[in-house]
Amino acid sequence: MNKKVVVTGMGVISPLGNNLVDFEKALFAGKSGVGPITRFDPTGLPTTIASEVKNIASDFRDVKITFALLAAQQAIFAAFGHEMLPAKTSSFLSLGIGLELFSMEDLVALKSKGRENISEVEDLTFLNTPSNICGHLISKKYQLTHAPAFHISACAAGTDAIGHGFLKIARGEVLMALAGGTDSMINPMGVGGFCRIGAMTTKNSTPHLASRPFDKSRDGFVLGEGAGFLVLEEEEFARKRGAKIVGRILGYGNSLDAYSVSDPHPQGEGAIKSMHRALQSAHLCPADISAISVHGTGTAKNDPAEAAAIRTLFKEDYKRIPAFATKSMTGHLISAAGAVESIATFLSLQRQQLHPTINLQEVADGCELNHVIGKSKNCSLKYILKNSFGFGGQNASLVLALDEGPRFC
Repeated sequence: MNKKVVVTGMGVISPLGNNLVDFEKALFAGKSGVGPITRFDPTGLPTTIASEVKNIASDFRDVKITFALLAAQQAIFAAFGHEMLPAKTSSFLSLGIGLELFSMEDLVALKSKGRENISEVEDLTFLNTPSNICGHLISKKYQLTHAPAFHISACAAGTDAIGHGFLKIARGEVLMALAGGTDSMINPMGVGGFCRIGAMTTKNSTPHLASRPFDKSRDGFVLGEGAGFLVLEEEEFARKRGAKIVGRILGYGNSLDAYSVSDPHPQGEGAIKSMHRALQSAHLCPADISAISVHGTGTAKNDPAEAAAIRTLFKEDYKRIPAFATKSMTGHLISAAGAVESIATFLSLQRQQLHPTINLQEVADGCELNHVIGKSKNCSLKYILKNSFGFGGQNASLVLALDEGPRFC
């Protein structure tokens, strides 16, 4: 892999804002996007709060499709100043997405209409899963003629999608990739399912305080929704066309715990492998890392497992390296989490400032890291490690940087 990979455009739909400007402002102000659920009536469920996207109308029953289309459009426009890619560009779509099907009630209703009364949007809904629809609509609009890749690695899917795009460019297979993730599970099946396994917070009376990664009083994650997309390009191609470079992707690593269908390995063995492989890919040492964008869900088992993995890999350096958790504000965007958090990480690199982990009042036993608590922190930032550690021990890590080459160990 000898091709260098840069990022030239980003787009975001999130509970903190539906564009980069609003997202950045809320993020570094430490604003929570959590509130009462409005997408359906959650009466009777243990959890009645979530981190919803506001002010987005959708033509699709599954709003994650609209989120993806809007975030992809933003990223393409940011990279090219218009919605057309350079002619005959070797381009590729890499997408992390949640794959739950549409409701049975909707499908029955569509079937009863008869073929001649079904609109094009309803036709797509009836015949395809969200991944098919997103892949079809995005690839057609931007003429991404390479076969797309869909990642279903749960909470690691968005990060895996970016990593896959990085590898395709680094290996010289394509010149450009549109990579990211989209998800929304704020529906009776999604919320009810997570409630069933006891993964979600029940702090319904104080929504803005409910997402508490690494805190002693955490009681589960807050479910969020949204989408994030990045335009990745081969550096020489980007520079020749005069692109403004947002930052670089230097390395990618992933792993599987092979431990449990739901729980992470208690000592974070898979997480250690994921982070180590990302550093190897970037030709960096643990001591080179300036900060860590942690997965930080706020669950009983995930937080200490991630903290243990970081302490094992980074040894005493963990006390020096700041760790920050975006989910404390956005909630958990599941398949979109890694992509949106990668965008937050690039914003941190650009600002030379880390956003805070909000609601962290007392660090729980086993969760000891150099947490960024209370307010944003100005730092000298060169290389940031981005972690996504998902259900079933699916792990992915990226090394992100400013527009400069890596330093070799």
